Amino acid sequence: MLLSRYMHLHKSKGRRADSVLDRSAYILLSRIRAQGPMSIGQLGDAFGLDASTLNRQTAAAMRAGLVERIPDPEGGMARKFRITDEGERRLDEERAGLVASLDRIMADWPEEDIAAFAGYLRRFNSGIERLHGMPWPRACVNP
Repeated sequence: MLLSRYMHLHKSKGRRADSVLDRSAYILLSRIRAQGPMSIGQLGDAFGLDASTLNRQTAAAMRAGLVERIPDPEGGMARKFRITDEGERRLDEERAGLVASLDRIMADWPEEDIAAFAGYLRRFNSGIERLHGMPWPRACVNP
């Protein structure tokens, strides 16, 4: 996701020309998919964002049918946000587009260079997470 900020992958306003999600929705959906349903408070802790920002982002995602509010599965008072089937579909589509962009950029790279780059990027991201005390949950270990 950090790479998606760069102009090589985007056409305008931080989005690929064929993008199906804006950056904030992509990050929100990725986190909920990795961790399961989350409350505004949990999202705020995860992203270091204030409740008003997250309320705007989750409201937009709800209007788009990407997330839904559900009662806390563990019986707590807070309502949580869960990714919908449409949210899953669009997240998968967006990821496929990002991967295709990276494939085009690295088309002439040897396999060992791609593996080394992925390892360095993972290490770089982990260093950022360590400094900020906000690790990102990872659904898979392989690049």
